Amino acid sequence: MGYLVGVYAIWLREVKRALRDKGQLIGGVSRPLLWVLILGIGLNPYFRGEVYGETRFVVPYTYLQFIFPAVVVLNILYTSVQSAVSLIWDREFGFLREVMVSPMPRNLVLLGKVLGGATTAVIHGCMVLAVARFVGVQILWPQFFEALALMFVLSFGLTSFGIIVANYIRGFEGFGVFSNAIILPLYFTSSSVFPLDPALTRAQTLVVYPEWLVIVVEWNPLTYAVDAMRGILINFNQFAPMLGFQVVGIMAVVLFLAAMWEFRKV
Repeated sequence: MGYLVGVYAIWLREVKRALRDKGQLIGGVSRPLLWVLILGIGLNPYFRGEVYGETRFVVPYTYLQFIFPAVVVLNILYTSVQSAVSLIWDREFGFLREVMVSPMPRNLVLLGKVLGGATTAVIHGCMVLAVARFVGVQILWPQFFEALALMFVLSFGLTSFGIIVANYIRGFEGFGVFSNAIILPLYFTSSSVFPLDPALTRAQTLVVYPEWLVIVVEWNPLTYAVDAMRGILINFNQFAPMLGFQVVGIMAVVLFLAAMWEFRKV
């Protein structure tokens, strides 16, 4: 019971600190608005058109609807990885040392921090879901709770990943630069802003796109998170519907175990 109280205290501290950070909150609102309003509306007219001499739809949705689930994942990705900067703060100002000398096991300290980061990321994901109706995405309660579960598992894994990165970087500036160097390539190669057309076979896909790009997209685990979110929110999947949930679940477990290993060195 005492350990659970300790995990709760660390979780609450992480959530309170994140919610009091006005910069994070502004970024959590402005980021999806920019993507939806500027990129989504700007490219919306070009999403459907002539392909190889015959008119067909790439996907049966508008670009706004197509990109919307990816913007949810983007907000979760940013918030999860950036929440790990609290580890650098705690290490810099001595709070982490005080926690480490307590009777609480290190793995539970890590669990509290990861749960706090994951909770904050889910809140930021819900900020995007709040504007779903304005982009033509109808979300019923069963879909909302399914999306919530996926967002939590995804953010749990990504926060663990952020902890691993923060363990190797000593400064705040270095963490920001390095995390952006990871976040943007992961996001842009996750089939977030353009689809690998599911109407094409793999051989046809390799003709349409460069082979290296197809391989990077297929090996990027975030691709399957975006695909699973699209399956929930707009009922569109490029891959088998359950594959996204399986990849996100395995990724979360593997990254948390890796974070546990790294946290022993803190």
